[in-house]
Amino acid sequence: MMSFVVLAVGIIFLLLLIIKFKINTFIALILTSVVVGVGLGMKLDQIPISIQNGIGSSLGELAIVFGFGAILGRLVADAGGAYRIAHTLISRFGKKRVQLAIMVAAFIIGIALFFEVGMVLLIPIVFAIALEASVPLLYLGIPMAAALSVTHGFLPPHPAPTAISGALGANPGTVLVYGLIIAVPAAIIAGPVFTKLAQKFAPDAFVIKRQLKAFGEQKSFALEDTPSFGIAVLTSLFPVLMMGITTVYTIVFNDGQPFSKPTGFDAFITMIGNPVAAMIISLVFAMWSMGWHQGRKTTDMMGTVEEAIKSIAMLLLIIGGGAAFKQILIDGGISEQISNLFIHSAISPLLLAWIITVVLRVALGSATVAALTAAGLVQPLMVASSVNPALMVLVIGAGSLAASHVNDAGFWMFKEYFDLNVKQTLLIWTVLETIIAVVGLVMVLILSLIV
Repeated sequence: MMSFVVLAVGIIFLLLLIIKFKINTFIALILTSVVVGVGLGMKLDQIPISIQNGIGSSLGELAIVFGFGAILGRLVADAGGAYRIAHTLISRFGKKRVQLAIMVAAFIIGIALFFEVGMVLLIPIVFAIALEASVPLLYLGIPMAAALSVTHGFLPPHPAPTAISGALGANPGTVLVYGLIIAVPAAIIAGPVFTKLAQKFAPDAFVIKRQLKAFGEQKSFALEDTPSFGIAVLTSLFPVLMMGITTVYTIVFNDGQPFSKPTGFDAFITMIGNPVAAMIISLVFAMWSMGWHQGRKTTDMMGTVEEAIKSIAMLLLIIGGGAAFKQILIDGGISEQISNLFIHSAISPLLLAWIITVVLRVALGSATVAALTAAGLVQPLMVASSVNPALMVLVIGAGSLAASHVNDAGFWMFKEYFDLNVKQTLLIWTVLETIIAVVGLVMVLILSLIV
């Protein structure tokens, strides 16, 4: 129990550093990681190693995915591609249904990509639409985040639910069908419906002029000088197409499982579906489609590249700091203590799985780590009680999204991209994620009465 007290004190310490003393978020996260590591009784020489491993494991892949994703997005925006997409979507859907357009786009993108990557690719387009439609950025940002989150929690072939399906022996196709039944109402309630509530209890976050502060002055374009809608969408979705091709190929030829030792064409397909490779290929394509093909000079594009990298440098460090905090909690033994806490419980297996996952999510931060850890803990329960494996996957997915806060990379991404303070992020992002988790639990319990 002492470990949970240390965790609570650590979170309070972190919030004090950021809010009260105005310490840089990255520095505050690292200092908190050290304090919590000492409080958990870790060996002093192990604490810096855990911090290093946490940052390395998080940024190893994300550095190039985030970096190239930000460059790709800025290339599309600076060439007028984002403006063209925004103008076309508004004219097709109308201003009243523009939230729906964003949710559909985020759904499509989110199925193939991790939440963070999907947000990096969508932000320039969402911003352009918000500016063109004269609506607050969060008016579109909340539905976008809701749609990306539900794909992360409920829908194979997204990596997290696919991995949990494999761990619990659930059929990915069944999980996908049930997941769609849960994901659609969850996204609507946590998206457009919640946006109306958020505007009431965090009105300062919805001031339109905040957008210019968050993203800087934007270029103005004549529509005839911008790339075509088709090439702009193709460029923006190129990483999704690469990963989507790999996903469909593995479903058709390997029952949806990754190839263990791919060779020949299998190896090529596996390669283009890797997020790093997909972003490299996509960036090369974007340099042609949004650069040379549009008559832009290479030196011009390199200016765009530098601006894009500057815009995400601190965000990358903050995500690394959050990952360091998460690794300290794992190495400090909190996940193991949580599992011991629930060993002899008599609660319904589905509800128990959700509670365990929520506790892990609150303690560890990462939705994927919480979900995979919970899957290992509840597997014996599931076998003993004959619970539908697909429903167990989905209830764990729901729990893994709950109560995202300061030890989660998604929390800091949402805060930085939408230029919010910590309090506003807790009121909007944390509540949004918790709504999805609760709606997911309710829908799973209803489905358990039917299937």
